Amino acid sequence: MTDAELHKTVSDTMGDIAPAHLQTLPPCKAIALHEKLGVDIPEADYPQLVTLDGAVAYLRKTGGI
Repeated sequence: MTDAELHKTVSDTMGDIAPAHLQTLPPCKAIALHEKLGVDIPEADYPQLVTLDGAVAYLRKTGGI
């Protein structure tokens, strides 16, 4: 999966939760990326998923994509 595809998947998933206000999405709100991408994301790693770029970098780094 390319970074552009990861950006789209993360954005689409977040958009399902808060379509008009992605930047105000609470950091504790589950966005189900683990379900859509089949990747286990430990709770300790959640701080790395705070931003879209951070989420893409984390997903790329974990090799789960």
